[in-house]
Amino acid sequence: MRAPIPFSPVPLPVPRSPVIRSDVPLSAIDARAWNALAPAHPFLSHAFFSALHETGCASRETGWQARFVTAWSDGMLVGAMPLYAKAHSYGEYVFDWGWADAYRRHGRRYYPKLLAAIPFTPVPGPRLLAADATTRAAMLDAALAQVQSGRFSSLHVLFVSDDESNEGEAAGLIGRHGVQFHWRNHGYRDFTDFLAVLTHDKRKKIRQERKKLAAAGVSFVRKTGTAIEERDWRLFFRCYENTYRAHHSTPYLTREFFDQLARTMPEHLLLIVGYHDEKPVCAALDVYTRETMWGRYWGSLEYVPGMHFEACYYQGIDFCIERGIARFEGGAQGTHKLARGLLPVTTHSLHAIGDRGFAAAIADYCARERIDVAHAVDELEESSPFRDATK
Repeated sequence: MRAPIPFSPVPLPVPRSPVIRSDVPLSAIDARAWNALAPAHPFLSHAFFSALHETGCASRETGWQARFVTAWSDGMLVGAMPLYAKAHSYGEYVFDWGWADAYRRHGRRYYPKLLAAIPFTPVPGPRLLAADATTRAAMLDAALAQVQSGRFSSLHVLFVSDDESNEGEAAGLIGRHGVQFHWRNHGYRDFTDFLAVLTHDKRKKIRQERKKLAAAGVSFVRKTGTAIEERDWRLFFRCYENTYRAHHSTPYLTREFFDQLARTMPEHLLLIVGYHDEKPVCAALDVYTRETMWGRYWGSLEYVPGMHFEACYYQGIDFCIERGIARFEGGAQGTHKLARGLLPVTTHSLHAIGDRGFAAAIADYCARERIDVAHAVDELEESSPFRDATK
């Protein structure tokens, strides 16, 4: 009888810890390698961040100094964290002005701080772009080390995914909650089919709003991608800039930024133009994929009752139904969105505070705030515009 051949296992390669770097600018990273970390998410794309940086909207001069954390294995990009050193709290949509003021009143410096976010864009999603938890943890540790060194007062990771929220809180970061309003497509055949699932009062109000607009001579045209012409972009930016001026403010984003988006990611852009007696008077720019649309930028040259709701919500919902898009995220704030069929959704952010005393106070504040947010969401859900509250 032949002796059994001894088992000789093939040695498997030992997984190597990724090399974490904070000195590689986005411009030095291959776009395909970056985009592979967050497929189908246009706001996390190489093109979107490049547009922000190259046009100066997010730059050292505007208080957004990029300090991206990246992870590398065998020379390949395996993780990224869009990180900025911030000299202020503008353009974030998770408000910490009170925290900064408390630091000031106690003779401490809150700025500079570190912020992991998409500048000027309150869109939920991953902020630690990596396939495995080990790499995500390594990048987070690298950012936290900069706070622990004393160079920055704190780290803030905004609008994170649910998974990242859980991982971050398990690692000891302070969790903070907020509210947005999102619309879900339940297989509606058309806008009338969507209206049919609303309560009588809400359905009647929307129909009246749309009827009054039509009677006032207001109409809308939707354009996507390369069908958006130069004259459309001129109109859009004029409306966008005018609306900021009307609120005694200055827009964060420039015409050059939008021009670059039009060149580098047109397949994700929807422009809705409103006409009053055939004269263009408003425009709304949305960003979309096959699964999700995000309502983002709006402006007008004159006020017409109901025009904002039509341009920013009803036209977007109609487009989603037409294209079979599952979700329409309406952006930050605005309980008026509830009556238009957008329901409350809890958003998450994570915070690490370098000073122990302030960390304890802020953790207590966030814990109480989370209770308030949960109660607010419950109350909003009780006011659902749908006949079936599960919609």
